[in-house]
Amino acid sequence: MTALPRNVPSSTDPPGLPDPPGLRWLRSSYSTGANNCVETARPDLGPWAGLLAVRDSKDPARPALLFSPESWTHFTAAFR
Repeated sequence: MTALPRNVPSSTDPPGLPDPPGLRWLRSSYSTGANNCVETARPDLGPWAGLLAVRDSKDPARPALLFSPESWTHFTAAFR
């Protein structure tokens, strides 16, 4: 497997949904304001209801990642 350059999607990646509308993005209080963290939001409408949206604060125009509560728990547990 070869690594792709940063910010280049794989041709096998499925097309994503547009970001949920009207989100209130939150940043950690530990953030220094230098745009080197993630932001989270909780969509409550449409197919996104109940999911957690996560995006890179350096590039907020890119699509957000969407996690179920269980998937987010497993994902963050991997970093502890």
